[in-house]
Amino acid sequence: MNTRRQRPSSSPPERVPAHQVPDYFPASVHLPIGQSVSPQVQVQLFRHLSTRQSLTVPAVAEPLLVLVLSGTAVVEERVGNEPWTANAVAADDFFLTMSPVPYEMRWQTGSAEGFEVIHLYLGQDLLELAARDLGASHGRATKLREVSGERDPEVSRCVTSIHREMTSARPASGLYLHSVAQALAVHLVRRYRTTDQPLDPTNALPAYKLHRAVATMQAGLDSAFSLDRLATEAGMSVSHFSRMFSKATGQSPSRYFIHLRMDAARQQLLASDLSILDIALNVGYASPSHFAQVFKRHTGLTPREYRQGV
Repeated sequence: MNTRRQRPSSSPPERVPAHQVPDYFPASVHLPIGQSVSPQVQVQLFRHLSTRQSLTVPAVAEPLLVLVLSGTAVVEERVGNEPWTANAVAADDFFLTMSPVPYEMRWQTGSAEGFEVIHLYLGQDLLELAARDLGASHGRATKLREVSGERDPEVSRCVTSIHREMTSARPASGLYLHSVAQALAVHLVRRYRTTDQPLDPTNALPAYKLHRAVATMQAGLDSAFSLDRLATEAGMSVSHFSRMFSKATGQSPSRYFIHLRMDAARQQLLASDLSILDIALNVGYASPSHFAQVFKRHTGLTPREYRQGV
């Protein structure tokens, strides 16, 4: 375990390595639990306590993955003088970001114990190795799309495996951590790699606007998709918002919305006793047959087969 670096006393710089982001949070609300550092894999465990203080977070120089391990909270963020955007988070929610600009954040935890998170930083070389293995390397740095408060069973499995290894009574195995991190890198490149040119901060939707759009989508999975509403909330024209959203995520807003619906349906099929009809209604499909068609197109299985583990 490595000793944590002394927190800088000056104002945060415009851009820092992702693993230095926690150094800009006050110790009174951000308690380090553990840390493991290798050339390609950096893991940090923290327990966040409530703070209404506005914290300035520098932009990061590489992807940062944060998984909520336990507890709940409402996290707020904004850029400049824009309105605050709130996101409710709970265990297994994860965030993947490469914010191009500094932003402010604050959070209110659901209990006095706070909420526990794991920060994971994969070296760019590890991502490039995964991209080359998958035939997805095209002579430029691999970029991953922004993710805000989504759930991905494979991400959860990999990150919780790393967490268990770090927190067990026996000494953590660097080989094990690196192997799981490599498997995670392959999954991230497969599912979250952007398919266009590397992102230009001036030509992609800012992270805080993306988070707000995704939160609006998630709150309305049972309602009709409205591109007009998303564009209005972002303060953009429909065409400009759609273009910027696609650059940030690699998907059009409507396809991303369907992806969120199918993720929610998968969770409800596995974690609840709701009927397939009720689940279809919960994610905006009045016709069970239409829901089944869309679900099978995304997963390769019907809802019934997915629930039964076929």
